[in-house]
Amino acid sequence: MISNQILQNTIDGLKGIAHVELCVLDIDGKEVASTISDIGDVSGAAREFVQSPADSQEIQGHQYFKIYDEQQLEYILIATGSGENTYMLGKMIAFQVQSLLIAYKERFDKDNFIKNLLLDNLLLVDIYSRAKKLHIQTDASRVTMILESENGRDTNALEMVRAYVGSTGDDFVTEVDEDNVIVVHDVSENSSQDEITGFAVEMADYLEKEGLRSVRVAFGTVVKEIKEVSRSYKEAKMALDVGKIFFDGRKVICYSELGIGRLIYQLPIPLCKMFIKEIFGGRNPDDFDEETLTTIDKFFENNLNVSETSRQLFIHRNTLVYRLDKLQKSTNLDLRVFEDAITFKIALMVVKYMNYMEKFEY
Repeated sequence: MISNQILQNTIDGLKGIAHVELCVLDIDGKEVASTISDIGDVSGAAREFVQSPADSQEIQGHQYFKIYDEQQLEYILIATGSGENTYMLGKMIAFQVQSLLIAYKERFDKDNFIKNLLLDNLLLVDIYSRAKKLHIQTDASRVTMILESENGRDTNALEMVRAYVGSTGDDFVTEVDEDNVIVVHDVSENSSQDEITGFAVEMADYLEKEGLRSVRVAFGTVVKEIKEVSRSYKEAKMALDVGKIFFDGRKVICYSELGIGRLIYQLPIPLCKMFIKEIFGGRNPDDFDEETLTTIDKFFENNLNVSETSRQLFIHRNTLVYRLDKLQKSTNLDLRVFEDAITFKIALMVVKYMNYMEKFEY
């Protein structure tokens, strides 16, 4: 059902164009929206008009019109004015309001369909039959995006995203919870991941300029069948969570970029604890001093290159070797050896994952 505020805004605009006063009543004769300051008690006349077979009628100097939604009577429109064309203008306005009802109902139906599609609440046969009825292309290439901001439950976020994406009908903007906005974005078959990322970055920048704080966008892989949209949504959800753990500085993260983080995210916490205990004994990597942690991060960043790491740390090569030897004695892992480096890197990622999950009382 269309909101009363939208109806009020609509008749305010139509009054400015047609120069007639307007009032919209429900079928019980109660006022829904009006541009008339004092029209008097018209509820009785409106109820009698509802019971009559006429679609329009002049009552006490006012023109009454019935507004239908799929043959179901929804509203009564009253138009009043001094000009000879009041009846014709009222009939045109009634048609405009009726068209608005149909447009909003179609949008609502599409929104419900997309929500149920994302949540896997539809049978396969229902997906294609409802998509056909709603004139939604079933074989278009699409990718699902999830937008999150520090504003959390800011109700304006949904409309802000809709304003940015537009109302072309190719993209769908909805929400399945109170925290995130979801965009099912239509992409051409030759759209690269870089182009999709660029679209996401521009959208995030726009939303931040409009007042949202720290917008993050995660998206799944491109799918070519409408039945696969829910898979892209699940991938985007995982990308959002994994991105917070391992790619905290990224504004946009794609499912295909998660790498080993995707695997670690699915590990049970008891298994993680067992692995960390085997690698570090009773020590916690978080207990390493800042100098050691900085050395480790820079060493990995430079692909285990001793010379380049020492240069970027502004230390002598032998100093770096000494630090790596010291780390080896405490962990039995030599970061200069590829296999040990992999083990250490995974262990650090597992610790990050465990620390993140502790926030949710796992």
